[in-house]
Amino acid sequence: MTSKLPLSFACASYDRMDALRTGEVKAEGIDLNYITINHPRDVFDRMMGGHEFDASEMSSSEYICTYAAGKRDFVAIPVFPSRVFRHGFIAVDGKQVKTPKDLEGKKVGVQLYTMTAAVWIRGLLAQEGVDLDTIEWVEGAVEKPGSHGKPSALPPIKPVKITRNEDANRSLSQLLADGEIAATIGADLPTSYGQAANVKRLFPDFKEAEKKYYKNHGIFPIMHLVVIKRSLVEQHPWIPSSLYNAFNESKEVALRRMKFVGALRYMLPWLPSELDEINEVFEDGDPWPYGLEKNRRTLETLVEFLWEQGMVERKPTLEELFWPVKAHQWHL
Repeated sequence: MTSKLPLSFACASYDRMDALRTGEVKAEGIDLNYITINHPRDVFDRMMGGHEFDASEMSSSEYICTYAAGKRDFVAIPVFPSRVFRHGFIAVDGKQVKTPKDLEGKKVGVQLYTMTAAVWIRGLLAQEGVDLDTIEWVEGAVEKPGSHGKPSALPPIKPVKITRNEDANRSLSQLLADGEIAATIGADLPTSYGQAANVKRLFPDFKEAEKKYYKNHGIFPIMHLVVIKRSLVEQHPWIPSSLYNAFNESKEVALRRMKFVGALRYMLPWLPSELDEINEVFEDGDPWPYGLEKNRRTLETLVEFLWEQGMVERKPTLEELFWPVKAHQWHL
């Protein structure tokens, strides 16, 4: 009997990964050690900084930027653990900002300038006509003084107005409530939203704004992808396809269970209505497609945003960025 290859994989416990995490779905030829780490920044820092895992969830922007800079320690496969529409993650001081253009010339807080969520938000703001070059970006943790994680992300290539939150007592959330910055963008909405009267969402009806964005652009923003150590793939080139197909099967299980409404799997009282909306908006009723072709527009837009925002010197092709995989056909 041929032994399976042991392989460690670090990722959050997402529903689309759950069947793989529990062992219900297995990757062919692999004895997978699924390491649950529910804060993505910890995964990224440990993988990029220390190469601690054989494979992991990874920031899309950090992977693309390091690849474009010539650092090729990892290969990516077109599996996307995290996708989030980002219109709802722009909090503003309502006294200073009423429209997107009002952000020009202001200070805007962000966890990390290079984080994927910030790249997408800046991109959509630019599409709204905002001149990003006029903004001073204040980096820091949203809910505590100091920095956000211990990232090893590469700095922007072109000059960008980036400062650090040097206030020893106040977080970005508090600075926003105090009116010392005009907005925050990023992966989290500050807790001052809902507590401080002046803190509002830039897009109050963010769901409708996001649906309109999807209708106009065909983009459901990708936050994270999956990377594997290049040295491991060069030694065992079948690994990417094995993992890709296991991830797809695990996602199929999650979709099937979500769509069974005889007993609601999630604490969402109007889940049946949400499922109807998913079927109406997304092709094949799958809001979370894997693979290059179904995500080409989204991924190429992300690369374009990275280039426009001065984070890569050239725009690598998707065929460069992603290892080719041989996919099974999955049908819901």
